[in-house]
Amino acid sequence: MNLFRKNNFEEESKSKIFVWTLFDFANTSYSIVIVTFLFAVYFKNVVADGKPIGDFYWSLGTSISMLITAIISPILGAIADFSAGKKRLLLFFTLLCIVATSLLYFVGAGDIYFALLLFILANIGFEAGLVFYDSFLPEIAKPKNYGRVSGYGFAMGYLGSLTVLALAFPFISRNMIKETFPLASLFFLVFSIPLFIFLKDNRKDVVPDRSYIMIGISRVVNTIKNLRYYKNLALFLIAFFFYIEGVNTVIYFSGNYASTTLHFSIQELIIFFLIVQTTAIFGAVLFGILSDSIGQKKAIIISLIIWIFTILLAYFTSAEDAFLNKLFSGIWGIAPTELMKYSFYTVGLLAGSVMGATQSTSRSLMSALVPMDKKTEFFGFFSLFGKSSAILGPLVFGLVSFITASQRIAILTIIGFFLIGMIILFFVKEPPKTNPI
Repeated sequence: MNLFRKNNFEEESKSKIFVWTLFDFANTSYSIVIVTFLFAVYFKNVVADGKPIGDFYWSLGTSISMLITAIISPILGAIADFSAGKKRLLLFFTLLCIVATSLLYFVGAGDIYFALLLFILANIGFEAGLVFYDSFLPEIAKPKNYGRVSGYGFAMGYLGSLTVLALAFPFISRNMIKETFPLASLFFLVFSIPLFIFLKDNRKDVVPDRSYIMIGISRVVNTIKNLRYYKNLALFLIAFFFYIEGVNTVIYFSGNYASTTLHFSIQELIIFFLIVQTTAIFGAVLFGILSDSIGQKKAIIISLIIWIFTILLAYFTSAEDAFLNKLFSGIWGIAPTELMKYSFYTVGLLAGSVMGATQSTSRSLMSALVPMDKKTEFFGFFSLFGKSSAILGPLVFGLVSFITASQRIAILTIIGFFLIGMIILFFVKEPPKTNPI
């Protein structure tokens, strides 16, 4: 009887994990179609008529949405912890993202402010929803499995990216770009439904003595006042803030860098993103297993070392007179311009292998460090630090690129973020591993 109950529990746990990862599979349709690739290009070339001001408006929309999300995330997390209503809040922000994304279909040439409004709403929905989605991790997995379960989620996300790109390819080949926006929203809707049906959210019968907003703000203020009791967690969040700066900057500027500096065509960009997404699947899973074996902290440090090597490789191969480019073009007899593109495919392979890994392992370490009674609130702070970095990192990159008139020089700033984050991470104390039995 005990064995039967144990098997039932394990099956239930596996089904919860699968349903949870399906949401990652679903929401990356928004990430790849809107943020990383298709809408970003459509906004610049069609909505902004290919004018340089389009880059400014795009960065403005990104910064505004990230700033709003960073401010509200801890408050929303505190409200969810008080009332155990994270699934309801996740549903609200998911629908906000889905509806706003589908409405992007009606955006045309010159509709800059309408496009920005919809994009800001969609991005807030996507990013704020992740606060509540991430906070389910400590509830569906045991501490000894945080790394691999988090990795499974990111791997499913990148698999979702590949799937939606395959579905969107017929539209892309016919230059029907805006038709991919409702496609992405429909994909998000369909595959997010299982989470809301099958994952339980323990409701609390509480009678608030004031508005939920005031409760959320007061809980956040109280947490900030008592951060001295969470010094180790605060130290990790600071480290995370710096090294995730580098990851976010790569995500936001990889396509732009490839098209501007290396002159990639749309077909070459598709190949590049396919390489990144494919290797990211394996990287997220392998680093998830690795982190459960050697610890999340060591796994993150290994991923940051790979990141630094990747950025250096990009720097030394992204110009015709770059050292490695001159060396290997002479050995292999390949034109420097062609070798630059082949080298950047290698950069994409390496970046993909740690892109999801760094984020997923950080999420699992956060799950291990966070106090259970404040898990959603602290994941709100996790989101606050992550989203704030999405403002600063690209800003530094853009400023250096503007001053030096060279994106190639600007990518070196990313190494600084990785190094600072890694140094601070050395002082974070990782919780002891639990008995695997």
